[in-house]
Amino acid sequence: MAAGPGLGPGRAMAAALPAARLESVRALSALLREAQPRETAEESVFQDVLEILTSTASALEQTCKDSCGLTDLDTCLLLIAECFRCLRNACVECAKNQHVLSNRNLGLISTSVHLIKLLHGIQIKEELLLTALRCSLQFLGNIAAGNGDSQNSIWKCAFPDLFLTCLTYSDEKIVTYCCMVLFTCLNSERVRELLDPQNLTVALHVLRVYKEQLDSEWSFLIVTEHLLKCPELVKALYAKLSNQERVTLLELMMVKVSDKNSVSSEEMNVFVRHANFLADCFQEQCGAVLKFTAAADVEDEEALVTIRLLDVLCEMTSNNSQLEHLQAFPGLLETAVDTLRLTHLAGKQAVNIFTATHAVTGQEEISHPAVGFKSHLIRLIGNLCYKNKENQDKVYDLDGISLILDNCSIDDNNPFVSQWAVYAIRNLTEQNEQNQTLIAQMEHRGLADSSALERMGLEIQQRDDKLILRSTRKKPS
Repeated sequence: MAAGPGLGPGRAMAAALPAARLESVRALSALLREAQPRETAEESVFQDVLEILTSTASALEQTCKDSCGLTDLDTCLLLIAECFRCLRNACVECAKNQHVLSNRNLGLISTSVHLIKLLHGIQIKEELLLTALRCSLQFLGNIAAGNGDSQNSIWKCAFPDLFLTCLTYSDEKIVTYCCMVLFTCLNSERVRELLDPQNLTVALHVLRVYKEQLDSEWSFLIVTEHLLKCPELVKALYAKLSNQERVTLLELMMVKVSDKNSVSSEEMNVFVRHANFLADCFQEQCGAVLKFTAAADVEDEEALVTIRLLDVLCEMTSNNSQLEHLQAFPGLLETAVDTLRLTHLAGKQAVNIFTATHAVTGQEEISHPAVGFKSHLIRLIGNLCYKNKENQDKVYDLDGISLILDNCSIDDNNPFVSQWAVYAIRNLTEQNEQNQTLIAQMEHRGLADSSALERMGLEIQQRDDKLILRSTRKKPS
């Protein structure tokens, strides 16, 4: 690359006084913003920048040891930031420069990681230091983008220490750029490295970043595109999380499961394994939701986890591949019916969030976290019984049909509960004469609300000595 205005020969740039070097590197940074100079840049130019970084790092270490004046430190920080801007710009959409800069003989990536650690050790939080750190991470992100050699070098030099350091930094931009580097370097093999107890903390920090910075796209992508693809990691991570953090993880799983178009067939198999784990978790702690019967525990975190577990299971059972697996999962259907019975009973014994209510004006808004919980239980039961004779019969044996019918009235605490009850009853009675007969007998004895059955599109007819449950909807001619 021809020398830009005021740059002079490369070696002169490296050997000049700090102020002159700063101006030269600034000029080079500006030049490398353009595509043509980037493509024609020679390796010697980057060797010069590396020499400046190396000598500045030495000066910075000496400055810190000698407690020199702030002026020397400021000059070092400005020069480091500008060198990384230059290197960052050089890598933008330029595979040639990425290849040159990732050369192990050049040692630029290892020098950069060393400098980041050195900058972190400086006990000041002024803007110049933050800028230098931000630019260094942007450079690592740019050199790693689409370049396997760079990703390998960064991982070898930076994992896990650099990520542990920068993911917990107080500056939001530094955390964001660190997430960018991590996302770019991760692959299936490296995700499994996070299973090591010492490395699991990196995954924990990523989830906490997302929880605290909900607009962090990179942390979202790390979880949804990498971490969730490893069921063993999710299980290990879940065990280490607080209940609040578990809610966050479950919400991210919900996003992934709900977006069926973005889930590959391979990921479907992964989510079947997730389904096993989540079904186990739900069965273990479903009783926690009863804590919501006491007003004082309205924010109970364990109960919130139970609600999110149910939400994800409902969504999973709306997908055919996961539905068949969960329909056969030991004890899940029984747990759902038992939990519905307990919450329904709790709502009858005292006035609480599980008590059926219908506002006269219809304008009251209920924001309790357990709103809709019984609706979702009925939805899960209905899903688990879809075209599944064994599960239909289980609900019969558990006396779950009368329980569902008792929950089919309009209830402001459970929006759409009547619609989910209709859905569940249809699934329970489809090609199941035993269940059809039971509902017909209940209506005949006044134990089932005939108006509710009408809303379901069902009616009872007596033929000879037999009661028959039939659909009132006209079949297409």
